[in-house]
Amino acid sequence: MADAGSNLQRNRIHRALSRPNLLMGADRELVLLAGLAAVILIFVVLTIHSAVLGIAVWILVVAALRMMAKADPMMRRIYLRHVSYRSYYRPTSTPWRRH
Repeated sequence: MADAGSNLQRNRIHRALSRPNLLMGADRELVLLAGLAAVILIFVVLTIHSAVLGIAVWILVVAALRMMAKADPMMRRIYLRHVSYRSYYRPTSTPWRRH
């Protein structure tokens, strides 16, 4: 008698389709935004102090973003969805219900 598990069809899920989109171990968009802010700081002020400060800020922000991504790689998207929710939803079946 054949095993029931041998009749199941197996499909591969490629890792690239299910992994979060990270850059340097953190959320891609936030790392690029932090880099852009650091570059703007460096090139607007154009002093050695601003260059050191911009690089230091960028390193610290990327470290914080990596810790955030290690806790939950989808945290930014979840937070943005959370902010879009209302604080109270009326107990009605539909928003177009007549009163």
